Amino acid sequence: MRATVTFTLAAAFAALGCDSPSAGPPAASSAPPAVSPAPAPSAAPSAAVEAVAASASAAPAPDAIIAQHILVAYKAAKRAPKGVTRSKADAKARASEALAKIRSGTTFEDAVTQYSDDAGSADRMGSVGKFRRDAMDPAFSAAAFALRVGQVSDLVETPFGFHIIKRTQ
Repeated sequence: MRATVTFTLAAAFAALGCDSPSAGPPAASSAPPAVSPAPAPSAAPSAAVEAVAASASAAPAPDAIIAQHILVAYKAAKRAPKGVTRSKADAKARASEALAKIRSGTTFEDAVTQYSDDAGSADRMGSVGKFRRDAMDPAFSAAAFALRVGQVSDLVETPFGFHIIKRTQ
């Protein structure tokens, strides 16, 4: 509750063009205060309060998640299997084809079997297991942690090739 009040006051001062509350109330004047119509309430403070309330009630971001992936590598990709001879453009086209099949109803596991060049996770139907954000390539982690459970990513490019990621937990 205290953080909401503090944030609301800060938002109110910002909406009024002030950086922070001044050193105290305005000095007393012998002249009566001028009467002016009250300004319309600003949407910013209530939006700020709603944002704070929503973030306070939302579940905290997980430290680790579980995901599956499809990796389509190309010849110059980092740790590409020796048998991979496709160009980067061909790898992207192949990964796009896999993603289109998944979006049209092919199971993720079937797409892993047909398209993935990651032999290490192929036996586990593309599972990369449970991992922390800093354990993977930054682009992979950013995409994986942004997904909801069950959601499939767009193509994600890393130095290893093109990934399609499905968050499973």
